[in-house]
Amino acid sequence: MFLPSPPETETTVRLQQQDMADRGHVMNLTRLWAWRPDVFEGFAALRATLMKDSTLTQRDWGVLVCATAASLGDSYCALAWGRTLAGAADTATAVSVLQDAPENELTPRDQALSRWARQVVKDPNSSTAQDVDLLRAAGLSDREIFEATAFIAFRLAFSSVNDALGVQPDWEVAAAAPAEVRAAVDFGRPAAPPPSTPAA
Repeated sequence: MFLPSPPETETTVRLQQQDMADRGHVMNLTRLWAWRPDVFEGFAALRATLMKDSTLTQRDWGVLVCATAASLGDSYCALAWGRTLAGAADTATAVSVLQDAPENELTPRDQALSRWARQVVKDPNSSTAQDVDLLRAAGLSDREIFEATAFIAFRLAFSSVNDALGVQPDWEVAAAAPAEVRAAVDFGRPAAPPPSTPAA
């Protein structure tokens, strides 16, 4: 990334330890957001609040993130959530969303959420009441439409910080994604290379 890691504090150590406990490695994005751990944790709490009482499913969230990340060109979230969506639905669905190929594998609800995410990323002022009606026609309630839109905006803000400051996807994140997902993420920053193996 374009910034060095911040000075080590009790809070930054705690963030790293949490990553190690949850993922087995410290994420590159955690190193960046360690410049403002309070903002990082506040953002995570706000996002969790939005998701906690929502009736949107894990598949819905996955479609929203993958479409948002692909539209923005964010490889980090595309790889991480491509794996998540592949688990919540299947790999073909994840690839279809990442490649914006709605005719392949996607349900009408998937298509509506993917289309909406891309519109919010690219030109939110172009939206119309008819666009919202298409979401309703796909089975989304008005509350879910608000939640999906807020979630897209949250993800867009998060990805924009990571991307602008040069954070590469962790090699572990890339390695954990299905091969088809890795192939579909042909945009954004390349994943960090794995550490080289010391010579014997």
